[in-house]
Amino acid sequence: MSTGHILLLGAIAGSTIFLGLPMSRVRSLSANARAGLSALATGILVFLLWDVLTNAVDPIDSALHAHHWGRFSALAALGAAGFTAGLMSLVYYDAWMKRRANRRATSLVGPGAAAVDEFAHRGHFDLTTPAVRLAFLISIGIGVHNFGEGLAIGQAAAANEISLAVTLIIGFGLHNATEGFGICGPLTGEGIRPSWRLLAILGLIGGVPTFLGTVVGQAWTSAAVSVVFFTIAGGSILYVVQELFAVNRKYGNPRLITWLMLAGILAGFATDFVVTAAGV
Repeated sequence: MSTGHILLLGAIAGSTIFLGLPMSRVRSLSANARAGLSALATGILVFLLWDVLTNAVDPIDSALHAHHWGRFSALAALGAAGFTAGLMSLVYYDAWMKRRANRRATSLVGPGAAAVDEFAHRGHFDLTTPAVRLAFLISIGIGVHNFGEGLAIGQAAAANEISLAVTLIIGFGLHNATEGFGICGPLTGEGIRPSWRLLAILGLIGGVPTFLGTVVGQAWTSAAVSVVFFTIAGGSILYVVQELFAVNRKYGNPRLITWLMLAGILAGFATDFVVTAAGV
């Protein structure tokens, strides 16, 4: 299989993220349906947190068991730095965006102006809207995670393990299809019907890195790069999961939330089994 075909299939694997995004445009969702989608998104992201941290720790653990202390120390330091950067950068970014939103609200004239302005931008790429900002943060975390998946595809192809590369593409494609629900969860939870433009931007942020990772993985392999990207993704996803837990508590339906969150975790593992079957 040619390099062009591998890159094309890598792009297809990333594009399946768009399959779940249109769900956020469904009209008249009940409160329970919104709560369920938010919980499902949380479960998927909990699985992704486990997935990226497992992939990040594997090369560190291998160096430890091989008693390669220098390599172990370097990879562990990179992992700690990446995780800290992924988590804390979103903490400070979100705080900065909230300050921006507060300044904007106080600058509007009249008590009704803020409500009109907020309504006008609910379906657009307005990062001062909390649910849109959270969806944006989720797509970033998923995008960094998907870059790591693309690296795996590219590295398998670079080693001439074409059957493995194709299996990874199929597995990651199925897996990425569930991630669209994770991105749109906060939007549906707040009853926001996003524009197609907003969904396209969120999908590109989350999906294009799979293709970019495939390109990089074919040209250059590095355990250190993989550790950095996986740990950055892990820190980002941890912050988003923390935010979604707070959102889920507001619905006041713990049984439904827990069952749907469990369903999201199981869906993540189910789609990951195809990749595991390939021996990765």
